[in-house]
Amino acid sequence: MSIIDQLRDGLLTKGAADTRTAAESLATVLPLECTLALSGNLGTGKTTFVQGLARAWGIRQNVTSPTFNLYTLYEGHRRLIHFDAYRLEFPEQADDLLIDDFLLPPYCLAVEWPEKVAAWLPTPCIRLFFAVVGNEEHAIQLTE
Repeated sequence: MSIIDQLRDGLLTKGAADTRTAAESLATVLPLECTLALSGNLGTGKTTFVQGLARAWGIRQNVTSPTFNLYTLYEGHRRLIHFDAYRLEFPEQADDLLIDDFLLPPYCLAVEWPEKVAAWLPTPCIRLFFAVVGNEEHAIQLTE
């Protein structure tokens, strides 16, 4: 079963290493230019998932949540823009960040809290929902 099929069915991970591995698998089949909308509550593994994408693309920088910076740009085999919209109060604030200027191919824009900037998100967009389902288990599901 492909990683896309697993995500459509709802993929269970048993800890951070599994979440990173799932992201690495997805990274190999993502289009060269893509936007990922990563939804879910705090602590559900969104940033951990982005760490797996970074590892797959040879990014050597430490990937952390950009909550206070709003976004971080990483360079590897492809450009990764990790955007955390949690602190935005109005969707229009995303335009002021000039993220569009960094969408140079090949890129992946990974957006945490995409519901805060839904109208701003580039299309098409791959939507993933993250949830805690057990002690160390998380669920990741492709929602569209």
